[in-house]
Amino acid sequence: MADEIKYEYKTVQTVRGTDGLVISKMQKEGWELVEQTQGMLRSTLAFRRPKKPLPRLLIGTAVGGLVILAVVIGVGAALEDGGGKKDESSKPTVATASAEPSATSTPTAAGSAAIEVITPQNNPEFAALLKMPDSCGSANADFATKYKGKTVAFDGSIVHMAPHGDNDTRYDFLLGPGDQGPKTGIGPSFKYADVNVLDLKLTGPNTPAVVRAGDKFRFVAEVGEFEAKQCVFFLDPVSTENR
Repeated sequence: MADEIKYEYKTVQTVRGTDGLVISKMQKEGWELVEQTQGMLRSTLAFRRPKKPLPRLLIGTAVGGLVILAVVIGVGAALEDGGGKKDESSKPTVATASAEPSATSTPTAAGSAAIEVITPQNNPEFAALLKMPDSCGSANADFATKYKGKTVAFDGSIVHMAPHGDNDTRYDFLLGPGDQGPKTGIGPSFKYADVNVLDLKLTGPNTPAVVRAGDKFRFVAEVGEFEAKQCVFFLDPVSTENR
């Protein structure tokens, strides 16, 4: 059918906790989510969007070219017949061009695109950083310099939270790797500065209405600066999955 919508397809693999960010980005580009498969560490998202139709001017030009080709072939055949029969071996062979479109209409996948997220499983430097006994060590500054602006993901907990200045709705959060909350004794002192609860972008089952010290999450965040004087490693929240 002429009005049948044809789609192009794309599959995207994401690290757990970044699904919402990727879906939003793809939808802005015109993609529609058609399937979501959840794995232990990664999710597979399937998208589709309508293929752009071939411009009418281009179609008309192609059809016009075929008509002209047919006329030229017809005139040549008529001239040969009018001139009488000549030596069969000297007659040129006229090649015919097939304008039949391909019968294959099933779209193929455009390929898988993976979002690069640094985790303890795929980055030995990050794995060592999370187990480091000294939160003021030079490894913090080295990692922040090398990976500033990159996205990291790790299982951790809230070590401490306090109002930011005199604000009652914005907070400073200290985060640590593992499940020990205020008792955390290893890894960097990660900090979310001047954020509200909505900025955490809470996801996952049984998402809490409020958060407090000791709560356990899977943090996905963008790497910021390391403040050596305070021994604080700044992050910007991307998503926070309850666990």
